[in-house]
Amino acid sequence: MGKVYLVGAGPGDPDLITVKGLKCIKNADVILYDRLVNRELLEYARPKAELIYCGKLPHHHAMKQELINQTLIKHAKKGKTVTRLKGGDPFVFGRGGEEAEELVKNQIPFEIVPGITAGIAAPSYAGIPVTHRNYGSSFAFVTGHMKNGEEDHIKWEALSQIDTLAIYMGVKNLPSIQSKLLSFGKNSTTPVALINWGTTLKQKTIVTDLQHMIEDAVKGKIENPCMIVIGEVVKMREKIQWFEESFGEDMPKEVVL
Repeated sequence: MGKVYLVGAGPGDPDLITVKGLKCIKNADVILYDRLVNRELLEYARPKAELIYCGKLPHHHAMKQELINQTLIKHAKKGKTVTRLKGGDPFVFGRGGEEAEELVKNQIPFEIVPGITAGIAAPSYAGIPVTHRNYGSSFAFVTGHMKNGEEDHIKWEALSQIDTLAIYMGVKNLPSIQSKLLSFGKNSTTPVALINWGTTLKQKTIVTDLQHMIEDAVKGKIENPCMIVIGEVVKMREKIQWFEESFGEDMPKEVVL
């Protein structure tokens, strides 16, 4: 019997892979990798390692989740070391829990290798700490990628009381997000940061507020992948932004992803 490693590849910057995650890439016989995994990380794979792309776009999945699960199990049963390389952290909106469940059901040995999630890393690269004792002592990760009616399961009333919200992949649902938070008392002047391609050399950040975030996202041509940060901590960007500023006009326009 082989073994499966569910590995977080980090949010885009290849240097943010963990030491253990990199070992899993180097030692793998088979690597199943997602769309937002930086391709530079695959250069560390063995020359004979089998690389399987299973990325997902809206309404188009290279591999459905059921097939991904089956592929992990199939190769492990052949005695191979399998690395499932997932963007960010495998247990933060990455369906890593579902994959682990299937491995348990099929008695496949596995390990979880956490990764740096975009909800912390993208704001950091934009100069925004998700907590700050002067601005926010609580924060929450929220999915913004919602199917029809699914937003009703998100506890927006409770979330409106959280100091900082880090919302993943929510650009297409900005009107719903705005409406829900305003309806539960979130101030319309609450600062908002829209961070496109966070931690990569394509990173672009727009600072706005809850009332104007939709129109500013359109003006700025913000699309997914995007991290939406809502809270007073966004004000810190004026003081400590470093990543985009350090490159300035020389910032490369392309990144291998």
